[in-house]
Amino acid sequence: MSTLGERIRTLRKQQKMTLEALAGTELTKGMLSLIENNKANPSMESLNYIASQLGVEVTELLEEISGQELRKILDQAELLFNTKYDEHKDEFKRVMNLIEPLIPKLTQGYEATRLLELYGRCLSYSSPNESVVLLQKVSKMYEDLNLITKRAEIGTYLAIIPFMNHQYQEALDILLAERKKLEANPLWIDPLSRMDYDYYEAAFYFAVGKYEDAIRMMNEAIQYSNEHKIFNHIDNLFRLAAAQAMMEEDVEKMDYYLKKLEAYSEFADDEDSRVFIHYANIHYLNTFKKRYEEADALYHKFSIDQLNVKLFTPYFLLERGKTLYGLGRLEEAFVQLDKVTIPEITHHPIDLSIFYEKDAYIALCYLEQNQIEKAIRAVKVAMTNVKEMPDTPYKIFIQNVYEKVMKH
Repeated sequence: MSTLGERIRTLRKQQKMTLEALAGTELTKGMLSLIENNKANPSMESLNYIASQLGVEVTELLEEISGQELRKILDQAELLFNTKYDEHKDEFKRVMNLIEPLIPKLTQGYEATRLLELYGRCLSYSSPNESVVLLQKVSKMYEDLNLITKRAEIGTYLAIIPFMNHQYQEALDILLAERKKLEANPLWIDPLSRMDYDYYEAAFYFAVGKYEDAIRMMNEAIQYSNEHKIFNHIDNLFRLAAAQAMMEEDVEKMDYYLKKLEAYSEFADDEDSRVFIHYANIHYLNTFKKRYEEADALYHKFSIDQLNVKLFTPYFLLERGKTLYGLGRLEEAFVQLDKVTIPEITHHPIDLSIFYEKDAYIALCYLEQNQIEKAIRAVKVAMTNVKEMPDTPYKIFIQNVYEKVMKH
């Protein structure tokens, strides 16, 4: 944070003014030099004169951190915050370190509000309760600025915080409450933020096992997207729809939405969507059809070595382990399954249930080798993990493996 003298000097130099030009007729060059070097304090009259000469409000000079400095810090914070997950290291910590010294000074204006928002979002990973309190304050600040779309974004994030902590019903309740508040506001007419709420509502309904509500909301969102030509979240909605069709073993519907996603991936040049399509086809062959030879052939058409998207790597490792188990190549299956870790940004219970199958497949491999005690230990891990998850084919599979192992 700069001093008064430093702020005056910075603004003067940015405007390419000499000391004489800024001093004008009211100040001497020597006095202005003393002020800029913090060796003299200007009177309020002199300060008003300097502000007038610089073409700024006097508050810009009096604030310990100027609007210009805030904008510079905000640019740095945005750059760090928006780092892609694949390249993510310690960016969130660096964002917090950058903003934390300023927090007492961030009281009004867009830049201050956005900086508090970024700090609150980063804080949610380590201190969710503190983050909620701060983001509620940010929400009110956006309202005061009449930035209703930004206010809407905070509403979804307040729901995402408990979701990240696997409090799925609480997340849904908060989202519905935030949506109700916004829909009562006649200024909330932004189609993009409406798509945000539609997508999260569908995803959260799936998370709590309310599949009829989830499918209804998902279909409404897709229809709204088509009618209004809005593509916000459309890739995520197509993935949801394909996954739901897969769990129902509705091959025709699954293929329909995967083709929709393929068209989107070509239109948007979206690598994530292309990778998901390939993964979904292997997953379907392994999980629902047990056609391991076909899954093996499809895997080799798109080797994991070609995969640049860090998020999907654990999914492909898991599918590879399942394929190798099905082919009877148990030692190779162990190697692949042992590499599987749940991505740190994976929180949806259906995704988690898929990963919890890992220990069930390890148990099956041990069972094939007649290592019953190890099989029991592995399948008990899977059962414990999936216990609180909603009913899905993945949960049913783990329960069936548990019964099979315990019979031995």
